[in-house]
Amino acid sequence: MEKSFLVIGTGEVGIAMLDSLYKYREANSQHFKIGALVQPLHAVIGSGPDLRFADLTIEAVDLVAESIENLANVFRKYDTVICCSGFSIGAGMQLKITKAVLEAGVRRYVPWQFGADYDKIGRGSAQPVFDEQLDVRDLLRAQSKTHWIIVSTGMITSFLFREDFGVINLSQQVIHALGDWQNSLTLTACEDIGALTVEVLFHQPEILDQVVFVSGDTVTFEEIADKMEEVFDVKFERVLWDYQFLEKKLNDEPDNIFNKYRLVFTHPGVTWPMEVTFNDLNNIPTTGIVEWAKAHVTS
Repeated sequence: MEKSFLVIGTGEVGIAMLDSLYKYREANSQHFKIGALVQPLHAVIGSGPDLRFADLTIEAVDLVAESIENLANVFRKYDTVICCSGFSIGAGMQLKITKAVLEAGVRRYVPWQFGADYDKIGRGSAQPVFDEQLDVRDLLRAQSKTHWIIVSTGMITSFLFREDFGVINLSQQVIHALGDWQNSLTLTACEDIGALTVEVLFHQPEILDQVVFVSGDTVTFEEIADKMEEVFDVKFERVLWDYQFLEKKLNDEPDNIFNKYRLVFTHPGVTWPMEVTFNDLNNIPTTGIVEWAKAHVTS
């Protein structure tokens, strides 16, 4: 089949993925088909993909309501499917999408695994949705018809700056460390997630059936505090949320999604050194936390 790409979801990561596919196609004078799967409502009212994506094929499909068989009928029109619909579409949906991809016999699949090293974290973590990520990996590894590529990115950089997450609180000028000041996070900006995934997909020799680690920056909480003081030229109060505090918060409010994320992001499976990453090994520049903050917060 001629190379063709379907991006599922047009949120922050999906738009970055489409943008990178279009840029790669133009830069390399290639002519492959690009499609985006959007909710039917978005296709009708025009609030789906950006208008700059000329000749984009729109697949208006309700992921939740459609059967696996109907999803497979859409997916099999494409050589490569890239899932950019995150956890917000509901529990079990990543498994459903994966089953449809496998039923379709798609040649390559990039699942929604843009996050932690779920193999290292294992089952039963503070964040139950991570168990579904392992179920997806089990499904993919148990078959050989569809090739898969998992791109591990760590935390999306913008998430770190959410005040409700609580690590960087710009309005109150407080930095909270999760677990320990020497714990670290791997961070990757959405734009880099898109660009690096596309680079992986077009890499020669072809990368198949493996986990690829990328990173925009890997920093300790102490380094995060130092860098934010450098960027904003202000002294931040530094407060440690130790393991006992985070566990108590989760026990007191077990349904609070941020309590789950704060505790799980103390796990060593959320970080890896830059020197092992695809981008570092291939000399591909990425956006660090200082550059991201200057571009998105201070500008």
